[in-house]
Amino acid sequence: MVVGSGFGGSVAAYRMASAGLSVVVLERGRAYSPGSFPRSPAEMGKAFWDPVAGLYGLFDVWSFDGCDSVVSSGLGGGSLIYANVLLRKDERWFVNEEPLPRGGYENWPVTRADLDPHYDAVEKMIGVTTYPLENPAYSDTPKTRALQDAATELGLDFRLPPLAVSFAPSRDAAPGIGLPLADGPYGSLHGVQRRTCRLCGECNLGCNDGAKNSLDHTYLAAARHHGADLRTLHEVRGIRPRRGGGYAVDYSTHTPGGGPGTITCDRLVLAAGTLGTSFLLLRSRAELPGLSDRLGTRFSGNGDLLTFLLRAKDRTGSRTITGSRGPVITSAIRLADTADGTRETGRGGYIEDGGFPAFVDWLVEGADLRGELGRAARFLVDRLRAMVTGDTNMSAEFADLVGRGELSTSSLPLLGMGRDVPDGVLRLRGGRLDVEWHTETGEEYFDRVRATMGRIADVLGAEYADMPAWISKRIITVHPLGGAPMGRHPGEGVCDAYGEVFDHPGLYIADGAALPGPVGANPSLTIAALADRMCTRMLEKGPPSTRSAKATREVEFHMTMGAGLVGEPPAETRPAPMPAPGERTSLSFTEEMRGFLSLGVDDPRSGDMSARSHGDRFSFELTITIDDVNGFLAEPTHQARAAGWVDSPVCGGRRAVEQGWFNLFAPGMSPDRREMRYRLWFLDDDGEKRTLSGRKDVHHGPATRLWLDTSTLFTRLLEGHVPEGEEDKATVLGAGTLHIRPMDLAATLKSFDTEGPRGMTAVARFGKFFVGELWDVYGPG
Repeated sequence: MVVGSGFGGSVAAYRMASAGLSVVVLERGRAYSPGSFPRSPAEMGKAFWDPVAGLYGLFDVWSFDGCDSVVSSGLGGGSLIYANVLLRKDERWFVNEEPLPRGGYENWPVTRADLDPHYDAVEKMIGVTTYPLENPAYSDTPKTRALQDAATELGLDFRLPPLAVSFAPSRDAAPGIGLPLADGPYGSLHGVQRRTCRLCGECNLGCNDGAKNSLDHTYLAAARHHGADLRTLHEVRGIRPRRGGGYAVDYSTHTPGGGPGTITCDRLVLAAGTLGTSFLLLRSRAELPGLSDRLGTRFSGNGDLLTFLLRAKDRTGSRTITGSRGPVITSAIRLADTADGTRETGRGGYIEDGGFPAFVDWLVEGADLRGELGRAARFLVDRLRAMVTGDTNMSAEFADLVGRGELSTSSLPLLGMGRDVPDGVLRLRGGRLDVEWHTETGEEYFDRVRATMGRIADVLGAEYADMPAWISKRIITVHPLGGAPMGRHPGEGVCDAYGEVFDHPGLYIADGAALPGPVGANPSLTIAALADRMCTRMLEKGPPSTRSAKATREVEFHMTMGAGLVGEPPAETRPAPMPAPGERTSLSFTEEMRGFLSLGVDDPRSGDMSARSHGDRFSFELTITIDDVNGFLAEPTHQARAAGWVDSPVCGGRRAVEQGWFNLFAPGMSPDRREMRYRLWFLDDDGEKRTLSGRKDVHHGPATRLWLDTSTLFTRLLEGHVPEGEEDKATVLGAGTLHIRPMDLAATLKSFDTEGPRGMTAVARFGKFFVGELWDVYGPG
């Protein structure tokens, strides 16, 4: 079951249906064929979504305290009204442990390398191309040339982004305006002839030519070809676990004679959009016990900012800019980010040329009240003069009354987006969705984007104008993100890096709600790529009831490190009962290690003994907390939280750990190697940020090495708070080794504690996993 048909839902529908699975898609809006999108005032008046008011149209407008948002309702989701840009998230913008002004950290548990093959697959399926600026048929778009000229003069990074638009009738044909398009390999959902882009600027209102490669023409057509059941005007109201596994989905139909209904499914993909999915999860929270308390967090508007350049001309000052000619977006300027490692500081982003439908030119001229009043006054004077002189030809006067279109032909919207601060919170208030988010913490980012837009205006001789709402620092976002963010464990996110909701097997999130922060670029391609990656994982795992041998291995458990642990295979036992969905059990234990650390040494294996001779002791006491034992055992890096203190004279005595991570038996460099990793962030007595990075190297060898390997921690003291994966680039202040003593191990074993149902079962499963990993490494063969 797929709820929603946007960039996440359509990808999931196609991938699952093409694999031979039974797929049902529930979409609250209706299908829109080319030619059916609203254009007249009467049609536009009904083009909004509010079932309570009897409106079932395309545009769904939300208004919150700090922002407004416009999203779509229709078969194809946001692809029906987006501006066609399919940019990849910049490689260095997948940040880890980036502090947020109001506390907490932005962390992306996926990388660009993880997504690149899925980016490739989505681009191929949708069909992307850059704007053919050098082709004669499409070269006359002054706004593109103007932004290119301004970027050149200002030394900014100009580019033509990939667009999901058909400018040529087929892949190998020459571009041309209004040419008939051949049907794709999966046919058409609508049975209406599509044509290439005719530069009308109506992309955001729905493409009546079918030139936009929206999801109904691509993924959804392919999904239906493979048997997916696409049901429009079905709005999901609630979800709940089904007895015996799977989920029940309650919905309402917006058709004559329609009413409520329920469908059950084995796997459920939520893709109703950031606001829709978050609203649905918040509303269904009582029926889904155990949802992470991170639900509703990490909201952002992806840095969206709309401004205007008025009375702009090209760099020569001789040619006006016609914002209504072309697709809505044809070009982009990239602003570098601190994370890029360049001299630039601040959060990065993109500035893109905007466009508007040609018929809006009349509205733009009408908005020029000062010019309109002046022309009207002149017309009245001329009319009186004509009456006196008997001049009956008033064509010139009427032409002057209409005006020369100077404002509309020289106006250019600029669209900004980027890495704003994802610290907003979604919640229910009076049964309605509410957002607590303001631009204050992202003020530096917004000021930087606005200043760059102002410089572009200066080059083009234009008047820079903010949206009126900016007076109160409100923004309008068409890219709301977050609310059910992915994370490495339930303490950090609602779902894992593959979109599966923690503690709820078979429940997935495949839209912008799952993003833990802004994409920076237009987010559609990244949402689709994450959904494609999710589907690959789902198909590899099989049905929710199928568990891997690794996850189900059950061995005789002995909480002892004595002789006889390794040397004979572990006994197989009956699998311990699994907690029911939502019944999360946490586990914690305390560990203490002591040793020495030498300043000026960067290799803990160097054998340098100066720390011991100088008495530079180093120790820590940590409480390791596994928020969800099931999730911990299933996740490949087996990550937990670490809290406590470090103690060393070189750091100014005992210092509290501000944030810490512990990985148990994470994969090593080869199949017979495992690593126990420690990463602790703290401040020294001068307030300087420090990171203790530690690693126990568990590798194949004689059983006699087991105690030495598992009790010896090789450590390095690093400058700053260093994110995961960046230790090798950090400045090393010192290195050393720490050890756990037998008496401290005994204290650790006594400290095990659990919270939640079936605590002893959780401890047993943890212990059996621990012993099983040791057997894999040190056992014979």
